[in-house]
Amino acid sequence: MSEAPKDDSASPFDKPEFVELEFKPLSKRRLSQATCEKWRYGIDGSRQVAEYMRGGKLVAQKLRTRSKKFSIIGDGKKLPLFGQHLWRDGGKRLVITEGELDAMTVSQLQDNKYPVVSLPAGAGSAVKTVARELEFVNGFETVVLCFDMDEPGQDAAREVAEILPPGKVKIARLPLKDASDMMQAGRGREVIPALWEAKTFRPTGVVGIEDLVDEVVEPPKMGRSWPWSSLTEKTYGRRRGELYALGGGTGCGKSTIFKQIASHIIKNDQLPVGLIMLEETNATTARHLAGLHVGKRLHVPGLDFSPDEVRAAMKTLTGRAFLFDPRRDASDYDTVERKIRYMVQAEGCKDIFLDHLTALTADADNEYTELNRLMAKLGKLVVELDCTIYFVSHLTTPDGKSHEEGGRVLEKHFKGSRAIAFWSHYMFGIERDKQDLEGVTTFRVLKDRYTGDANGLTFGLAYDRDTGRLDECELPEKRQDGGSPFDGEDVGY
Repeated sequence: MSEAPKDDSASPFDKPEFVELEFKPLSKRRLSQATCEKWRYGIDGSRQVAEYMRGGKLVAQKLRTRSKKFSIIGDGKKLPLFGQHLWRDGGKRLVITEGELDAMTVSQLQDNKYPVVSLPAGAGSAVKTVARELEFVNGFETVVLCFDMDEPGQDAAREVAEILPPGKVKIARLPLKDASDMMQAGRGREVIPALWEAKTFRPTGVVGIEDLVDEVVEPPKMGRSWPWSSLTEKTYGRRRGELYALGGGTGCGKSTIFKQIASHIIKNDQLPVGLIMLEETNATTARHLAGLHVGKRLHVPGLDFSPDEVRAAMKTLTGRAFLFDPRRDASDYDTVERKIRYMVQAEGCKDIFLDHLTALTADADNEYTELNRLMAKLGKLVVELDCTIYFVSHLTTPDGKSHEEGGRVLEKHFKGSRAIAFWSHYMFGIERDKQDLEGVTTFRVLKDRYTGDANGLTFGLAYDRDTGRLDECELPEKRQDGGSPFDGEDVGY
């Protein structure tokens, strides 16, 4: 690798006093005298000197000491690519290396016959130099970048590739740091095949289908289970990188369903969860989770329970549940997103529960526009963090029977429904007549992006007043075919 030289270039009005060079083989680098003469890479006492030419004229000498200190004689401000003068403009293939010795190595391995150049000052000079010499570089049909295999070198290779025409650039990979190291290790014969096997650069986000073969031949796997078998069977479980929306009337059990899913993940998957419950205190949420863990409604006053039993449950939940306290911080979306990132990246919470989305738009000038923005950000966030986000949405008032009386939930009832429907992988609706104390809650799948198999699935949830859990059950006969209590309701758009 060639490090950035110190710029000791003279004033343009001064005539540079170039040093006289002696050309010898570089035995340590395994470079012949013929190669050094062709490339004008010589010796001045204990210093190695690389000569830079432009238009047949010597413009600069780059001096390198044994301790790898660099200096420039001549005009060092706009150096060309090292060796550029050796090749005619244009051709089939050009190799660009990171340092002069690497370029000479590649050249010698090809009998000094084929176009190779190097950057004048390492990875840091890559983009500026190539941009400056763009006409020369673009004259070749293919450009192979053989920069150092370290992070700066590979970053520079990608940056250079981005400024050249699509499809022109290939990036080579070597087993060792650079071509010179390969030659010194007696592995020079491996360099040229590596250049020919270099892969065409693709910008971030573009993947060739051939790169997916191993992943595609793996049989699809079931996701993680839901608390209810019917939902697991039809959705094939829960997956990372997905958004799940839940909507229902006020007081119809959305938060209870949320906490039961979270409790299921903690107990069944043995994984931590993050809970952002904006309508209740953290103590209330924790009490519900502890109750679900022991199978008792610990949030109900007058229940006889042992404090030791509750402490034991809380100990089991320690490290498995992380909560956001809106009383201690703002509850706008940007703040909530920072908390989500922390929960996922620092605490390992791959399942995040947000109750509810609508609260994040309360202060927005335009609720519809803000919901569109939030859904787009959440949709990208689950992919970036490889997590699953479950969120509750409030519903608009329907025509006909209200949701609190068991009216059917439709996609269009979700506030900001277009954005929610666009970004959500699943949309669930819950329907319950709150006045029917013994009634069964209907759980309805409104949208299934994964396979579509779960679209239209309905099943019953019966609330157990001893355990505080919702258990799957059969729907009453009158609800099996979409009849009462939905008669006369327009279910279309």
